[in-house]
Amino acid sequence: MSDNFEAIVITKTDDGQTVARETLPVSDLTDGDVLVKVEWSTVNYKDGLAVSGAAPIARKSPMIAGIDLAGEVVESADDRFKPGDKVLANGYGMSETRWGGYATMARVPAEPVIKLPEGISARQAMAVGTAGYTAMLCVLALEDHGVTPQSGPILVTGAAGGVGSVAIALLAKLGYTIIASTGRVEEADYLKSLGASEIIDRSELSGDGRPLGKERWAGVVDSVGSKTLANAIASTNYGGTVAACGLAQGGDLPSSVMPFILRGVTLAGVDSVMAPREKRERAWARLATDLEMNKLDAMINEVSFDDVLEAAPTILQGTVRGRLVVNIAG
Repeated sequence: MSDNFEAIVITKTDDGQTVARETLPVSDLTDGDVLVKVEWSTVNYKDGLAVSGAAPIARKSPMIAGIDLAGEVVESADDRFKPGDKVLANGYGMSETRWGGYATMARVPAEPVIKLPEGISARQAMAVGTAGYTAMLCVLALEDHGVTPQSGPILVTGAAGGVGSVAIALLAKLGYTIIASTGRVEEADYLKSLGASEIIDRSELSGDGRPLGKERWAGVVDSVGSKTLANAIASTNYGGTVAACGLAQGGDLPSSVMPFILRGVTLAGVDSVMAPREKRERAWARLATDLEMNKLDAMINEVSFDDVLEAAPTILQGTVRGRLVVNIAG
């Protein structure tokens, strides 16, 4: 093993932040139970915020960016892992308070580390990444609240993005009817290839709405927040469930209590960052069985480690289809 490793490092000063690829000694790696030789990572919306500085994601300096990683165990102080194991890790403070996955080596706590499920490669695991893993948590939230394919259609907002794309593929495999909301109607063929039955323009949901609208869907997977989430809630069927996991439009929620007290709608918050191991293992086990790998492969846009700095901010522009996967090992 080399004494040094390569990493994308965020450094903050009084004048702002700089982001650059640097060579660091392995001895500098922060504390953790599992040392991983990183092979693949990915670019999520949160990564775009961190690398661009559009939001204060990195709360320590210096900070290695990247909220996801997949690779091979080199050393482990936890008996559940041994050298040579293929593993992945999502969230758990990576790129925020712990050094993350945009590096050729990473040392992470054991809690978020999961052995790669049978049938999923490291590259495919990062095509899933935090976005796809979050999508699975949203689907589980719908199921746990009794929303079945027979309940009615499911609205997926931000449909062409990472969470939306994987959510559509998962829901279609499970037999749900899907209404996809997107600001890129030119992606209609792509969304229908994943399993969407109907495409609506995001403008239908992104403006001011009424506290209570016509019932249109039994459940929602929302990664957008703000007025879009409020309008999605307002048109959810009696007894339906809305799984909220993102804030691409904003962190506010200009809604009312009417859908909750007149229709018994449930708003289920979905957190992927600090989810306990049991929930992580459940989600990844379901991804291994419920996500069609050919649909996942169709979502992948691969970039090299050298291209991360250029690629990460593009996800904030809303022009990325599917998943950006980073080839760390080259």
